Amino acid sequence: MPITVGILPNPASGRDLRRLTGNAALTSSTDKAGVVMRLLAAFGATGVERVLLPPDMTGIAAAVLKASGSRQAREQHWPELVFLDLPLTQTVDDTRRAARALLAQGARVIAVLGGDGTHKAVAAEVGDLPLLTLSTGTNNAFPELREATSAGLAGGLVAAGRVDPALALRRNKRLRVEVPERGIRDWALVDVAVCRQTYIGARAVTQVEDLAEVFTTFAEPWVIGLSALCGLWHPVARSAPHGGWVRLEPEAPAQLTVPLAPGVLAQAGIAASGLLLPAEPRALSLATGTLALDGEREIEFGPEERPQVTLDLDGPLSIDVERVLELAAQQRLLVRRLPASPLGNPGEQ
Repeated sequence: MPITVGILPNPASGRDLRRLTGNAALTSSTDKAGVVMRLLAAFGATGVERVLLPPDMTGIAAAVLKASGSRQAREQHWPELVFLDLPLTQTVDDTRRAARALLAQGARVIAVLGGDGTHKAVAAEVGDLPLLTLSTGTNNAFPELREATSAGLAGGLVAAGRVDPALALRRNKRLRVEVPERGIRDWALVDVAVCRQTYIGARAVTQVEDLAEVFTTFAEPWVIGLSALCGLWHPVARSAPHGGWVRLEPEAPAQLTVPLAPGVLAQAGIAASGLLLPAEPRALSLATGTLALDGEREIEFGPEERPQVTLDLDGPLSIDVERVLELAAQQRLLVRRLPASPLGNPGEQ
């Protein structure tokens, strides 16, 4: 089978209410098509032979198809492009269906263009298939912000089997969420927020006063979103064997300035914080409310229910782009040797 990579752009990522309220730039379909084209150039340079791309209603696939016949595509040796034939509903089901199709058709790596929610949806469908994470969403803690060309070189080297997976891949953490009384089992890649609002309503969490608790798998001080509440108070590294948590009270003496979304800063009262240890279920501080997984409310709970949040170290695999490119430099993986000149070294006598 040819060396195959899947590219899965979420057409809707980077377009939600939080972008508008924070005056942040939208990530257009033209921008995403450009990311795909840069990936194709990098994949072609690293030995990838075939790329699978799902359809969409916003013009991403159409723009890539048009560009595939260009002189630039020929000069960059783009891999063979295969466009999947899938039904579209313009919901998260499109992402899940596409992820399953990429897995079934032999992708060795899936490049995901989206935010935390998109990456969660893909990871839930593909098991241990490595993800090349690219940030084009609103909440972007899980996919790190990086240039697609460099990321594509790392993804192509992994797909082509030119680097040791034990060195190239990162096993991520996740948060398991259970409501035993209702048989609910779900998980989040970055954070689970306990909200005082008792109904889901608008899914995006935009008011810090609504928050009672936030659990995180990791919390970096430079991210934007709910995990920043922990990241700016009690940071937790991606590689740490634990997570973190913070408890919030509007009138707490310590008022933390936190970026909840691009251009949106809020004051959060921090009442307590601590480490979240793996395999130790944590009960919630509220009797009624809603749970937001990776920034969006998804689960309502009442006084007769006992939701639990548990840190799990056996989450999805992702490509450690920086580590792969370090290995590429050390092992000269991106060096092409030219044939020796029959005239020898021009500097020799």
